[in-house]
Amino acid sequence: MRTLSYRIALTPDDNGTVLVTCPDLPEVTTFGDDEDEARLRAVDAIEEALAARIARREPIKAPTSGKGPLVTLPALTALKVELYKAALKDNVRKAELARRLSVHAPQVDRLFDLTHDSKLEQIESAFRALGRRIVLKVEKAA
Repeated sequence: MRTLSYRIALTPDDNGTVLVTCPDLPEVTTFGDDEDEARLRAVDAIEEALAARIARREPIKAPTSGKGPLVTLPALTALKVELYKAALKDNVRKAELARRLSVHAPQVDRLFDLTHDSKLEQIESAFRALGRRIVLKVEKAA
């Protein structure tokens, strides 16, 4: 599994705050009192943008390369986004995934809810139901 990282632009604002935008997700705009807070808020704003795209059943493109600082989303968020992309690619709706998993629809809704703490076993089962598996790789931090 690769990390899900997005490039952000940090721009000093005229009121002493730092404005955050994300070139890959034009709807992302947030701020922080300093660069560290701006980066933390960027993660939340990016997750909100991705959640909105999932709710509208819109495609989520892979982040592009480029210049600027990166923010890396939590591993669970990355897994849920990849699960959503796999279901969308295979044209498997939530009701069909629920049937394949033998669970109720609200349980599948939680698998795509970026704010819900789904268990890894549930995510793995959903990937298996889509004919996929999770491959992990651990690297030394830079």
